[in-house]
Amino acid sequence: MPPTHTSADLPQGKDKLDAQGRKVIFASALGTMFEWYDFYLYGSMAAILAQHFFSAVNPTAGFIFALLAFAAGFAVRPFGALLFGRIGDRVGRKYTFLITILLMGLSTFLVGVLPSYEAIGIAAPIMLIVLRLLQGLAMGGEYGGAATYVAEYAPQHRRGFYTSWIQTTASVGLLLSLLVIMGIRSLVGEEAFVVWGWRIPFLISVLLLAISVWIRMNLKESPAFQHIKEEGTLSTSPITESFGRWANLRIALLALFGLTAGQGVVWYTGQFYALFFITQMLGLQATLAQTLMVISLLLATPLFIFFGWLSDQIGRKPIILTGCLLAALTYYPAFQGLAYFANPALVQAQRNAPVTVITDPASCSFQFNPVGSHAFTSSCDIVKSYMASHAVSYNNVKGAPGQVAQVRIGDHLIDGFEGGSLNRAEFAHHSQELKNELTETMRQYGYPDGADPARINKVMLVVLLTYLVALVTAVYGPIAAMLVEMFPIRIRYTSMSLPYHIGNGWFGGFLPTLSFAMIATTGNIYDGLWYPILICLITVAIGAPFVRETRHNDINR
Repeated sequence: MPPTHTSADLPQGKDKLDAQGRKVIFASALGTMFEWYDFYLYGSMAAILAQHFFSAVNPTAGFIFALLAFAAGFAVRPFGALLFGRIGDRVGRKYTFLITILLMGLSTFLVGVLPSYEAIGIAAPIMLIVLRLLQGLAMGGEYGGAATYVAEYAPQHRRGFYTSWIQTTASVGLLLSLLVIMGIRSLVGEEAFVVWGWRIPFLISVLLLAISVWIRMNLKESPAFQHIKEEGTLSTSPITESFGRWANLRIALLALFGLTAGQGVVWYTGQFYALFFITQMLGLQATLAQTLMVISLLLATPLFIFFGWLSDQIGRKPIILTGCLLAALTYYPAFQGLAYFANPALVQAQRNAPVTVITDPASCSFQFNPVGSHAFTSSCDIVKSYMASHAVSYNNVKGAPGQVAQVRIGDHLIDGFEGGSLNRAEFAHHSQELKNELTETMRQYGYPDGADPARINKVMLVVLLTYLVALVTAVYGPIAAMLVEMFPIRIRYTSMSLPYHIGNGWFGGFLPTLSFAMIATTGNIYDGLWYPILICLITVAIGAPFVRETRHNDINR
């Protein structure tokens, strides 16, 4: 058995942080914020990137694929957690920081110079996905190191408060990305931004990279890690020790299913999916939607610090699980409220003249084809592509086998067409005729082209968006301290990183893609919410009885 340590053995046991400790918090938070900025630029501009890198497919499939490329970065985060977690537990926290920031910064910069699909064909989306994978690997190693590093400097009775500064970095990084995008949009104009200006936020990352590397070069190693290194008690195989022994694996599984899975879906629902929803589903203009989200982030971000501090007083577990439960209970009415205050004409039209698609289910495809090798020409696919691209909710009614799809809007019944036997010109002609007829009929029944700026209730949208972000702060503010406190020092970086990045990278990161696909399949713009609601309820059901409170744990053991 390796020797254990107590707070009295290590510098971390001091009651107050010295200048070096404050520097550690600042440097760790700033560097991590820059990494989140890099990581979330893609998500903030998914629709534009879809036009440049996935232009070979129809707009609906292109946007889904753009979301999948966004999710690719999340898919590899657990692998980054294992790779860099092992380095962090074997070599040190500081050196791992330097590797992850370099990998993230350079990958982001290269996205800014990447040729589009029109220039180099299929190589463009492939290269984009490779860069997203490198970003995901870097992020997989970043968070666990930052949380561990700060926690090992913080006084025991204030770990929640000090690590909560790290928790602000994801939202602040998102905020920074939105501000930069909005600023450049304003400077170059919308048309130029879509054509070439979108590259500038990615190119700027090289400046942030230089600042981050300089700051991290001046950091010292964590005193707790340095202590066990000098004693020769480092783990020789952190991955095996973390997940090959049931005692540690059990804790990791509880951390995943009883904490981070729910925390992850709340994070991405409250910030990213909410932004997707009000732009793609409700038709808000992108700049206005981003402005409202920026205001909400500014209002709610201080709550990360509050909930971190509160977790030092009453415990981490009750705050996190209460946030998950509130999310499960209130998501549906909150998003209905977003629809009502963002696009009341759409809500009224859906109530007064519901849309029904009558079709043979066997003729409907999942409209996703990244290489553009298949054309979606069945009547069902043509009709549903229109509905999805115009954010129209509809009911599905099973038709007779082989039946041509029909759309019922109020008292009108509109026939689709089968495009498989048509040449390109004929298909385009019939598609335009159907689009014109559907659009004209929907306008007759009050369906708007987009959100009417004169009828948008911006104050209530900010209130609801702030509430959604506040739920994020409740589940996310205390999570770093709790994960650090759950695992022993010699395998902490590895052990806490994997459940965190599976919960956030997989359960949370895939949420926009899964939710959008659910909407496209069922036709109901709210059906995407059932995924985060279910995950939150599972987290509460597992976390409440099985996860133990950790705030009094000695993290130097």
